[in-house]
Amino acid sequence: MDFTPTEEQEAARELAARIFADLATHERLGAAGSGTDTELWKALCAAGLPGAVEETGLLGLVLLLEEQGRVTAQVPFAASCVYGILAVTRHGTEEQRARLLPGLRDGTTVVTGAFPERGAVVSRDGRLSGTVEWVPWLRDASHVLVPDGNGALWLVRTEDAARVDPVELTAPWSAGRLVLDGAPGERLGDVEGDGAGGVGAAAGADVLAAARIAFAGLQAGVCAGSLARAVEYTSVREQFGRPLSTHQAVQLRAADAHMDTEAIRVTAYEAAWRFDEGLDATGAALTAAWWASEAGKRVVHAGQHLHGGMGADLDHPVHRHFLWGRQLDAYLGCGTELLAELGDLLAEGDPS
Repeated sequence: MDFTPTEEQEAARELAARIFADLATHERLGAAGSGTDTELWKALCAAGLPGAVEETGLLGLVLLLEEQGRVTAQVPFAASCVYGILAVTRHGTEEQRARLLPGLRDGTTVVTGAFPERGAVVSRDGRLSGTVEWVPWLRDASHVLVPDGNGALWLVRTEDAARVDPVELTAPWSAGRLVLDGAPGERLGDVEGDGAGGVGAAAGADVLAAARIAFAGLQAGVCAGSLARAVEYTSVREQFGRPLSTHQAVQLRAADAHMDTEAIRVTAYEAAWRFDEGLDATGAALTAAWWASEAGKRVVHAGQHLHGGMGADLDHPVHRHFLWGRQLDAYLGCGTELLAELGDLLAEGDPS
């Protein structure tokens, strides 16, 4: 295992960090409300960062999402890359890649995903029906990647949906409720292997694993940003004549949060590395997602707690990290659900 970024991955991360730092300021995030920062999204696409994921792989995407999470930048970067670029690159036909990837690279096509699949949507003769209660960044998306009851993947244009109702989440992800009533869908990839356990199900499981890894990387950034704000605040805020950071209880709480953040990061890196190397990453994806859920909750609570009364201010930047962290801890499965899946996976394998 080698998590050392390549020159291309490091260059992409540095560029993303500069763009996010320049444009995802506290003032701009406040002005955006629960919507997307379209200027920031255009800047990221103009810099070629979504398209760079084709070369840098899932590990490269995790590095970029860390930088997004540090500042809680409100753009559909994670969704469009994992449900769009990576899904089309890995599972689309040659014709689909040629047709869809240019728009995904320049941001004119935005894809989100109606995951995880829980039998909410059924397909019949290329028509999809069902309701997904909330889909992140659906209000920004031109297409939504929908897994049917067998795990096969379908691209549906949002304009073909019966309804897209705005939904407000804990985090401002421009979410929506997706209602399909015989909407035409384009099957992603070859049509052979439909049915439970077939090629279609494998594609759906592959995209779900990639999404869990990518959003774990986003959570690592959210936690790192929350902790950095807490360290800065406790270093200058004084109590009883000395900085809060000199108190042992504060130091221990921050240290625990640091170790939790590193656990999220390293498990996300390992899972992404396995995914890019073509190794079985299912268990690693569940492990990374579990750490992102359980440890992520602890970190963002600690970040807010270490701010004392300021942490209760809804307009304070650290509160945004808290909201994102709590949203991410339940997205694509909460800790107990992920642990149950991981237990089933281990029970199916060799006990040794």
